[in-house]
Amino acid sequence: MIVFACLGLAVKAQELQARVTVLSNRVTTNIDRKIFTTLQNQLTNLLNNRKWTTDAYKQNEKIECSFILNIESVVELNIYKATLNIQAARPVYHSSYQAALVNFQDPDVTFKYLEFQPVEFNENRVQGTDATVANLTAVFAFYVYTILGLDYDSFSPKAGDPYFRKAQNIVVNAPEGRGISGWRIFDGLRNRYWLNENLINTRYNRIHDVIYGYYRNGLDNLYDKEAEARTGILDALIQLQSFGKENPNTMIQQFFMQGKYQELVGIFKKAPSAEKAKAAELLSELDVINAAKYKEELKR
Repeated sequence: MIVFACLGLAVKAQELQARVTVLSNRVTTNIDRKIFTTLQNQLTNLLNNRKWTTDAYKQNEKIECSFILNIESVVELNIYKATLNIQAARPVYHSSYQAALVNFQDPDVTFKYLEFQPVEFNENRVQGTDATVANLTAVFAFYVYTILGLDYDSFSPKAGDPYFRKAQNIVVNAPEGRGISGWRIFDGLRNRYWLNENLINTRYNRIHDVIYGYYRNGLDNLYDKEAEARTGILDALIQLQSFGKENPNTMIQQFFMQGKYQELVGIFKKAPSAEKAKAAELLSELDVINAAKYKEELKR
């Protein structure tokens, strides 16, 4: 089972139960590491205390998520280069289980930070007055809106579109400057630009059916309709396979499958032999990195 250790601020929490961790082990010892604890607290407050939607979330509906900002190097005074690991999960009906929505690493986060500087996000002024300062909150806000979009998609067909559009607004108006990367078409094939493009491109509408089918028609039925739930999940995966054949090498297919290996093995281990074999073959194609594991785990 996938475990997400994401403790929120219970009193003021809005849509998210987010935990932010800033790791600075690779930063030289002549920098006071206390500033990174301050940054961690400020980012946690931003994510948990800001109202990101107009909807009211009940406590058991909040999205559990984890952001690990791992500072890799000091570019120059007060400017850092980091990777960001993002995990998010949503609750499954009639259970305490949290199903993975996002499990992704962003390798391109360059930002400027001085202790106690304001850590805020304004969607009407994404670039801010200093691009390198604004880049950090723009990146975090981009993933918050992407997580929200995926969560809404998982409960209602294409319901996440307004939040994918908010993420698109950040991409279009993203900070620009030396060392800032990940927002543009030419920054690589697996970045924020392409993730958002795949989620708003009408050619790829089927991916939203996959998301809805996997979670709502599949996982949410596991408690009282296990066989029907497995069928729903298998149908969603078959759609994903078809999507991949029509649209090879899209970022979204790999993005969707990341972090689901243990979940899928647990679901299909109890399936009848024929269904288990079909799942093993399908999953080996969709999640090539774990192909051998699927074949081994689901052969019995």
